[in-house]
Order: sequence, then structure tokens, then C-alpha cells
Amino acid sequence: MTAPTLVVTGATGFVGRHLVRLANDAGYRVWAVGREESAPLEIQDDVDEYFTADLTDAWPVPADVDAIVHLAGLAAVGPSFTAPQRYIESNSRMVTVMCESILSSERRARLLVVSTGAVYAPRPDGAPTEETSPTSATSPYAVAKLLVESQAAYYAHRGLDVAVARPFNHIGPGQESGFLIPDLTRALTELAEGEALAVGDLDTARDYTDVRDVAAAYIDIVSAPVRQHFVYNVASGASRTGREILAAIAEASGRPVPPVVVDPARLRPGDPRRITGSADRLRAEFGWAPKIDWRRSIADFVVGADAAP
Repeated sequence: MTAPTLVVTGATGFVGRHLVRLANDAGYRVWAVGREESAPLEIQDDVDEYFTADLTDAWPVPADVDAIVHLAGLAAVGPSFTAPQRYIESNSRMVTVMCESILSSERRARLLVVSTGAVYAPRPDGAPTEETSPTSATSPYAVAKLLVESQAAYYAHRGLDVAVARPFNHIGPGQESGFLIPDLTRALTELAEGEALAVGDLDTARDYTDVRDVAAAYIDIVSAPVRQHFVYNVASGASRTGREILAAIAEASGRPVPPVVVDPARLRPGDPRRITGSADRLRAEFGWAPKIDWRRSIADFVVGADAAP
């Protein structure tokens, strides 16, 4: 019996590298799509085929595949403010090119489009955010993701088997700079003894899930023979403050927690005090739950571990 084929777009990114490994371990034939000329060393042992492509131009994958997890796209909230139209156009065009290709195929692959928990409107009470909670276009990145979700809904009406995942903050080994844990880790490493660490608001709290648990959720969703819903949150259900994160980084680094000084330039006016996601829908339908404690996620990042759960 031939193993099912799973396509992962954005396979060379932070989540993609973990997803292709987990999919390979789960018995899939993994076809990876990335912008690099060849598969990076980190994923070569986990992929059966590699396709180089600019997904805004063309869909490079043959039609005979079983499922697709679409991770590719411009990510991160901050940079989207300086290139809003690029975020909107690029992320949207990728979905159009991909879905039109799937529509024209006799064998229509099941599709999971990865969005973000950043599309939700902040909850003043800090209560867990559910899939039915209001959304809000608070950044060009969120605008682009809401548009992509609307496209997914449109193609579902056209007959595609498509679902949307909304992951909240994810962390773990291999995460690149531009996010809290890599940036704090680098800053702590470069800090002279006794020097104060310049930070933003470390009293805000966010929901962090290990990237390996997030990848497992994507496989659960895309592998299910049937689904009860169109949208699924991926979240731990608990929030940690920046101070807790810094303390965990310091512990994993074998260094004391340094004194901190708030840099006003790093503050975001109106930043929600607490954001927590509810993954009750995912848990109830697929039995998914995070397996990796957030402290281990941070320790694995600091020491460079890349092990499966």
C-alpha cells in the first residue's frame, strides 16, 4: 500500500522544518516546497521530493497528492507595517495560485491553510479566545491573514476540502530572530556582567506552544477523514509573562536574571495585557493536547536541541 503524500509549503521555515520531520515519522511521503534552490540539509532526510518555487507565480506540485499544509507566506506583525501592500498581495496571491491549481485537478488534495491567532480582537478581560470570538484587523499582517481565510472559505464553497488553523505564539528550537525568545536570548548572551537589559513591557502575557506540538496539531487536522469545523485554534490555554520567559531563558543559560530597564521605543501603545487561546475544539475533536512544557521549549532553544516530543 502506497503511503499518502503530504505537501508542505514553506517547508524550510521554522514550523516547516519540524512539520516535515513529524510527517515523515508519521508515515507520509513528504513533498516540500521552498524558495531555496535545493532542500536545506536540515530537512533532506525527511523529504521525498523538493520543489523550488515562488508560489506567487506558479504552483509547482503535480496533482497526485493527498494533502497540503500551506505554511508559506510573509509572517510577523512588526514588519508588515512597513510593507502592508506586499503582505496583502503576496499572501493572497499564493492562495489563489494554489487553490486554482487544486480546482483544476481531478484528484483534489485536502488542504490546511495556516492563519494566526493574531486575527482576534483583544479581550479586555484576558479570557481565553475561542474560534467564535470576534476578529479585528489590527495590523497589515492580520489583514492579510483574514483575507487568506476568506479565500479559503471561498474555495471551500467551490468544493475544496479545506480547513484553517489559527496558531497562537509558538516557540522552540530553530526559531529565528525577530521574536521574543530568540531576541532575549541573544541580548542576555551579549550582556556584560552587572549591566541592565533593555526590554519592552515584560508584564504582558502571551500564550506559547512548542512548535513541535503545533506541527502535530496540523497533522491531526489534515489527516482526519472528516472534520466538524472549518477553523481550529492551536494554543496551550495558558499565558506567560515576559518576566517568566526571561527567567526561564536565564535558567537555561546558566546565568542570573539581570536587572532590566524599559526602553520606551520597544513599547507598543495599546498592547493587550494578556492573550490566551482556547484549543478546546481541537482537543475535543482530535484529542490533541500540548506535550512539551514551555520551559523545556525554551531550554531546547537555548541549547540548540531539536528533538521530537
